Amino acid sequence: MKTFIRHLRTLVIVALSAIVTLHLPAQELEAKVVINSQKIQGTSKEVFKTLETALTEFLNDRKWTNQQYGLQERIVCSFNITVNQYSNDGNFVCDLMVQSNRPVFNSTYNSTVFNFKDTDFAFTYQEFDQLNFQEEMLDNNLTAVMAYYALLIIGMDMDTYAPQGGTEVLQRVQNLVNNAEMLNATGWKAFDSDRNRHAIINDYLDGGMLPLRQLAYDYYRKGLDEMVTNAERGRTNITAALAYLKEAKEKKPLSALPVIWTDIKKDELVNIYSKGTQKEREEIATMMSDINPSQSTSWNKIKNSK
Repeated sequence: MKTFIRHLRTLVIVALSAIVTLHLPAQELEAKVVINSQKIQGTSKEVFKTLETALTEFLNDRKWTNQQYGLQERIVCSFNITVNQYSNDGNFVCDLMVQSNRPVFNSTYNSTVFNFKDTDFAFTYQEFDQLNFQEEMLDNNLTAVMAYYALLIIGMDMDTYAPQGGTEVLQRVQNLVNNAEMLNATGWKAFDSDRNRHAIINDYLDGGMLPLRQLAYDYYRKGLDEMVTNAERGRTNITAALAYLKEAKEKKPLSALPVIWTDIKKDELVNIYSKGTQKEREEIATMMSDINPSQSTSWNKIKNSK
């Protein structure tokens, strides 16, 4: 399965670039880290620049799995950190916005797979601290949170190339969450929130969410990856795949994941169905409204597009 996913990713990105390249071993992520410290006044900015560089190296220079990625296969992702509070003893209180993208076969289009704002991101860091990380013995909330999202991005990306293709990596994410409870930091504990780190991975691996994981594969491989060569067939396959989203919502009505998915995909769905049939548009608009009524403006665009 691992070999299949890696080879499939290679085919997609080689087709994207329309050239044949040698397979060069590389890490999994091509992450961009940006730290916004505009809210912090009266202190040196060097610590924020140093941390930005250290986190970039932490994410990009580390091998997160035993798979070999080519340079063009790396997952493009971003980690935008807004510092809300900072003290000279190294205590940070931040928001973290994480996003990952996936290339669509034979096109220049990149589709967002994951986009999430984590508001429970507090840690201690002094300039030039070593960013140590041991998966089974967590003692640093900063590296634990970054590792959580790194592995989550990789696992979710794998799910778009093969049905449940990221299971092994995602199980490591779940194990990391269990180990992180000893850190006594916000965002890791069960039942604190339906959108914290614990809730996201435990819902995603729950049996009731298997339809959502099937959606990840069908939406990309049978849908978006088909649209360049046959837009109608790709859109038809996406319409069929979205039934899995409805099924996931029905099986776990309290899970935030179907709503998060529609928040991420609303603009893309508007574009996909802009040339759909009236029946398709009405069907999808109704389905999306049932799942996430807060995005009614987007669903009305689908319904009323011409």
